[in-house]
Amino acid sequence: MEVNRYSIKPGANLAGAYLAGAYLGGADLTRANLSYADLTRADLTRANLTGAKLEAANLAAANLYAADLYDADLYDANLSYANLTFAKLFGADLCAANLSYANLTSAKLVGADLVGANLTGANLTSAKLVGADLAAADLAAAKLTGANLAGANLTGADLTGAKLEGANLTRANLTGATLYDAKLTGATMPDGSIHE
Repeated sequence: MEVNRYSIKPGANLAGAYLAGAYLGGADLTRANLSYADLTRADLTRANLTGAKLEAANLAAANLYAADLYDADLYDANLSYANLTFAKLFGADLCAANLSYANLTSAKLVGADLVGANLTGANLTSAKLVGADLAAADLAAAKLTGANLAGANLTGADLTGAKLEGANLTRANLTGATLYDAKLTGATMPDGSIHE
């Protein structure tokens, strides 16, 4: 499907559209319906996807650098290997989403819902995850160096081999979390102590 980014209007219905490799940098996709759309390798740099519906969309290897995804619905979306550096995902629904090996460096995920999300090998260096819900999320081998996880829910999360050096885990809920072989040097633990 050929789409001109200038012709797309906020709230556009592009459900199921084939947009693999499309250039949509800076496009206004506010409240657009992109559920089940194929956006593989699409360029969405600095696109405005506030409140967009991206349920089960395929965004594998897509470039979402500095994109606005406030309150976006990304339930069950495929974001594996996607570039989400500096992306704004405040309050986004990422339940059951595949974010394996995605680059989320300095991304803002404050209050995001990541229940059951696959973040295996994801890069979350310096990401803001304050109050995020990561219950039962798979964070095995994820990089969380310097990440802010204050008040985050990590109940039952798998953090096997995760790098959490210098991370802020103040008031985080780690009940039932797997921390086998996790690197915690310099991390602020839920009780406020600094891990040595």
